[in-house]
Amino acid sequence: MLEYLGYKNTYVGQCGNQIGCRFWDLALREHAAVNKKGVYDEALSSFFRNVDTRVDVNDGTNVQRRKICSLKARAVLIDMEESVVNEILQGPLKDLFDSKQLITDVSGSGNNWAVGHKVYGGQYREQIVEKLRRAAEQCDCLQCFFVIHSMGGGTGSGLGTFVLNTLEEEFPEVYRFVTSVYPSAEDDVITSPYNSVLAMKELTEHADCVLPIENQALVEIVNKIYHMTNSGNARIGVKQKSLVSSSKGCVKETEKPFDTMNNIVATLLLHLTSSARFEGSLNMDLNEISMNLVPFPQLHYLTSSLTPLYSLADVSVPSRRLDQMFSDAFSKDYQLIQADPKHNLYLACALLVRGNVQVSDLRRNIERLKPSLHFVSWNQDAWKTGLCSVPPVGHSHSLLALANNTCVKPTFMELRDRFSKLYKKKAHLHHYLHVNGMEQSCFTEALSSLASLIEEYDQLDATKGMSISDPPRLNVAV
Repeated sequence: MLEYLGYKNTYVGQCGNQIGCRFWDLALREHAAVNKKGVYDEALSSFFRNVDTRVDVNDGTNVQRRKICSLKARAVLIDMEESVVNEILQGPLKDLFDSKQLITDVSGSGNNWAVGHKVYGGQYREQIVEKLRRAAEQCDCLQCFFVIHSMGGGTGSGLGTFVLNTLEEEFPEVYRFVTSVYPSAEDDVITSPYNSVLAMKELTEHADCVLPIENQALVEIVNKIYHMTNSGNARIGVKQKSLVSSSKGCVKETEKPFDTMNNIVATLLLHLTSSARFEGSLNMDLNEISMNLVPFPQLHYLTSSLTPLYSLADVSVPSRRLDQMFSDAFSKDYQLIQADPKHNLYLACALLVRGNVQVSDLRRNIERLKPSLHFVSWNQDAWKTGLCSVPPVGHSHSLLALANNTCVKPTFMELRDRFSKLYKKKAHLHHYLHVNGMEQSCFTEALSSLASLIEEYDQLDATKGMSISDPPRLNVAV
């Protein structure tokens, strides 16, 4: 059987697997809405393998052997504390995965980057490589790896970045796209600044692109959705049994807020890959994002904004005007990190649109918005666009904006300051240093790497306001 593969997903840690649970649920819903006949096609093959099985069917008179087609997710699930993976395997999505796609332990990483990276990384490396290779060998065209993990815990930060490094060693030519969930300042994991800064060094050195997502930004977005749907406006409401109002998939009833937050991240990933899965007048390959949005190798952290921020299949709201949708994408209220890109410096920007939108609509809105945005003087026309004709479920159109913007700097500076407060007192340091292969130099090197990254953004910010004598005419990249 001929198979295609656009994407290979790797979920690491509790957060990564919870997002993965939401991702596969939404992906199935989206493809079911588009693929009415239920035929395994090229769009489905991006995320799923078709596994033929034969079963005996008794029609009352005789037994017939029939071929049944079932889908298996192109994913590897990794967690050193097995509860979330077990919930997935006991939930509605259990048939999407088999034991060959799972790596679990029972003790967890103790919120310690060193345990995840140094201990479990070495212990499970052979299994990780074996499962990744098995998944890759089942494909004809491997376009990229997605790694989805959190930064604050031990498994997500430590083992997650170990997996990233392993991908670079074993599949150096395959694109590595990382979605990293950053902890809030009120995070209940006291060692999260250590874990995050140690992980940042690995992300800077080994990822092709990183989408930073902040927990606090997701919390505020969910609160806005809640207040909007409870405003008393008769035209706005949550549909019965929606993902906003009830728990679905593998998430426990007591964790409903995380379900909605993870839904936003999952929707972002579906939007990001839509152009390669469905038809459109301007298809955008993920490698094109790196080519067009990353002018310097280490500055590959891309801010993201998504509008609408929820599924219209779940929330009944008046449809947003097309031009307003573009304006929203550049508003701080729609960013998945706490940042305001309009008041910072753009290196480049990508607009990925889904639905009934024309190239002329894209050009008109870029021309309209461009005067209010600050681009580096040497890259004034750094726009990349993609048009996918298939909208998300329940939408008429939607927009994902990706920006390489210096607005990520405050997030990194806050992380550095939180790290330094702990490190000056050498607080909790002994928990890391007792791990074999972990030395104090790992901390100083990670801090130095983060400081260098911040300095590069500082140098770019210093050029803000500089202009070139004869700016070229806007030219939307296609």
